[in-house]
Amino acid sequence: MQIDRRSLLAGGATGALAIMAGCSGRAEATEGGVFPVRYSEAQWRERLTPAEFRILRGHGTERPFSSPLDDEHRRGTFICAGCNNRLFSSATKFDSGTGWPSFYRPLAGGVGTTVDTSLGMTRTEVHCADCGGHLGHVFRDGPRPTGLRYCMNGTAMDFVPARS
Repeated sequence: MQIDRRSLLAGGATGALAIMAGCSGRAEATEGGVFPVRYSEAQWRERLTPAEFRILRGHGTERPFSSPLDDEHRRGTFICAGCNNRLFSSATKFDSGTGWPSFYRPLAGGVGTTVDTSLGMTRTEVHCADCGGHLGHVFRDGPRPTGLRYCMNGTAMDFVPARS
């Protein structure tokens, strides 16, 4: 494996060593965790679209401004595309300008977090509490009242409009 200047600068010596060793530093939420909803890799591939599988099970990221859920403004609930677990209320959604659906608070019991040291930095990964699917990351630059920004991949979620 080749280590370029950008990788070294981005992650410092620790990041370069992790790249050389082939380690992501990411907690294995989708592979090693024990979650109430579990399927084999083959079953997940059957249940999910290729894009959903890449993000939820492979810790991928969608392109910014590519998800229709970024522009979703109706009242309702955002649920996990993998298992239908309730994740976020539309009441906590805000426009962060990042191009990903952003929320300042998850629903109780909706998500879990793990430490993600991939890319040579430490971030807090957000995953579905029921199936362990990767949703995105949470940052401490959000609005009041929490000051948190749950920056989610829209492909990892579905939207259920509120009943009138």
